[in-house]
Amino acid sequence: MKGWKNPILLVLGIGISNIGNWIYFVAINLLVLKLTGSAAAIAGLFIIRPLAILLTNTWAGSVIDRVNKRRLMVSIDILRGVLIAIIPLFNSLVPIYIIMFLTNIAGAFFGPTSETYITKLVPPEKRKRFNSIFSFATSGAMLVGPSVSGLLIMYGSINTSIYINAVTFFLCAVAIFFLPDVDERLNDEQYRDRITMKMIAADWKAVINFGKTAAGFMVVFLIFQFITLISFALDSQEVTFIQQVVGLSEKNYGLLVSLTGAGYVAGSFAVSALANRLSIKMLLGLGSFLSVTGYLMFYLASSNTVPLAVIGFIIIGFFSPFSFTGYTTFFQNNVPVDLMGRFSSAFAFFQAMVQIILTLLLGYLAEVVKLQTVTIAFSALGLLLAVALTSIIFFQSKKDLFILEAESNLTEEG
Repeated sequence: MKGWKNPILLVLGIGISNIGNWIYFVAINLLVLKLTGSAAAIAGLFIIRPLAILLTNTWAGSVIDRVNKRRLMVSIDILRGVLIAIIPLFNSLVPIYIIMFLTNIAGAFFGPTSETYITKLVPPEKRKRFNSIFSFATSGAMLVGPSVSGLLIMYGSINTSIYINAVTFFLCAVAIFFLPDVDERLNDEQYRDRITMKMIAADWKAVINFGKTAAGFMVVFLIFQFITLISFALDSQEVTFIQQVVGLSEKNYGLLVSLTGAGYVAGSFAVSALANRLSIKMLLGLGSFLSVTGYLMFYLASSNTVPLAVIGFIIIGFFSPFSFTGYTTFFQNNVPVDLMGRFSSAFAFFQAMVQIILTLLLGYLAEVVKLQTVTIAFSALGLLLAVALTSIIFFQSKKDLFILEAESNLTEEG
């Protein structure tokens, strides 16, 4: 484990924060339901994040690539901790929505910043293993967080869960504070650069120019993003599908979600153990293909084929960490680290728009046509894209402009 001290500290800090996020996720839904009794008010919680991304990610990358990454992450976590801690002081929906909106704006900065910081901190030959460990920590948080939140609410209160989430942000800030400063060579003048419209326009032009010169990478990147966005849209209909088509109760739906989480943990553990033996081709290509296959199996199920839905959920959970690890490593190996913040932020803006459109489109078509027909069609489209992605990765030629295994093919720019 030589040389792993700092990466493990980073995983620990973000992992604790992720557990807090899941604790908070359960608590904030119950708090809003308690205050309003409105399903629409809870639905509004899911619109806040993409709206925050749409507002900030046109210019966030310009800030991220010009400031000290460690300092920015520490500041963001402290700010989020303070904002979350004051939520229990309010008894109406509007101030809670405003606080959540501000928290998500801060989060819109943290994601791309952490991506860039990780790429600078973790050497290319260790990225696959690191990303697999990070995936394992994320899946563990997904299982542990809601369970802990349930116990806290049962034996304490909703506010207790919210306060603990605030504490986890502070702990994450402390962990990041003790990590090395990967931007120590940057001078203070860069920190004081004023962000102007001219600078933002130049940054977007730099992202576009990179896309033109890395056509092979962009094809793989965009196909994977569409697969992911289709999966998000399908997730929005799973509760309705379970109850109306498969005919399972809410309790049984909760059991299915638990099986998915267990599959995700098992898949993350498998990737962590096999990371150095599996190529990025296997992780990204087959991981994506099998994950989408799980969606198709799930939405092909009916009240007479419940086991098919169960198997589909388990497959989704197990192979998602494979595709996540493969994609993250592929991204880190190909996007220049000095452009990474701007690139991530720019495409997060478009991803948020497409996510909203696809989710609304699928919901509309499910009402107009038939839920199962539409979800099968979306799953089939995702599977076709996964086949195309796998084919491109496995049969790439020397003229393709993207890097797979950084430890053997790494270029100075990548």
